[in-house]
Amino acid sequence: MTTEASGSGDLSRTLDLLWNSAPRPSRGPKPGLTLDQIVEAAIAVADAEGLEAVTMRRVATELGRGAMSLYRYVPGKAELLDLMLDRVQRPYDPEFLGEGWRAALEALAHGTLALYRDHPWLIQVNQTRPVLGPSAIESLERVVTRLTPMGLPDPELISAIIMIDNYVIGAARGQMYQRDAERKTGMTDDEFWTAQVPYIERAMATGNYPTMAGLSEDAFGAFDHFTFGLRRILDGLQAYVDERAR
Repeated sequence: MTTEASGSGDLSRTLDLLWNSAPRPSRGPKPGLTLDQIVEAAIAVADAEGLEAVTMRRVATELGRGAMSLYRYVPGKAELLDLMLDRVQRPYDPEFLGEGWRAALEALAHGTLALYRDHPWLIQVNQTRPVLGPSAIESLERVVTRLTPMGLPDPELISAIIMIDNYVIGAARGQMYQRDAERKTGMTDDEFWTAQVPYIERAMATGNYPTMAGLSEDAFGAFDHFTFGLRRILDGLQAYVDERAR
């Protein structure tokens, strides 16, 4: 469930904080904190307890300060969120992206899914209007560099990145829902499905569901659905790139 939106704060102030290499508090005596410390503390709270736990007061408490001291560095939670987003979405090493556009997109997808796994609160953020900070720009620079050999027009090249990102978001949301269900019910995924087996077996025995009953025993077993779907998407892109080349 989306609870926050990127770019919802004072955009000018956020951009200044993102791109200023040595931000200073807006007023008051010599600082005893750094903006980096504040951002890292906020990320730690979000990772441990969710985005709703991140408040200026809570972050200040984690740093052993009063809430008002944080406002000397950042206007509020909305701006802090954009700083958090740029911090966790650090650029991938060129080696991680591999060689060639297909390897780059596959690595990007798996890396982004891992990012959502490490920081589940990201799925709660509406990033349809992202604030582009240094990490975001550097990430795009590295990925676009790998994708340029596709030979696609620039809008289509960016669309390929968006397509992969949308696919990852769907998978990440599913994983988050699964973890949330286990936490709320106290039942593991295996326990949940095992409890339904007797009822499903009786339903299959009626003959009313011949196609379902004819599926192999491993049809619903362990399978890397994410990689399977991703590679089919990349197959489609490969066919399109080859067609454009012809």
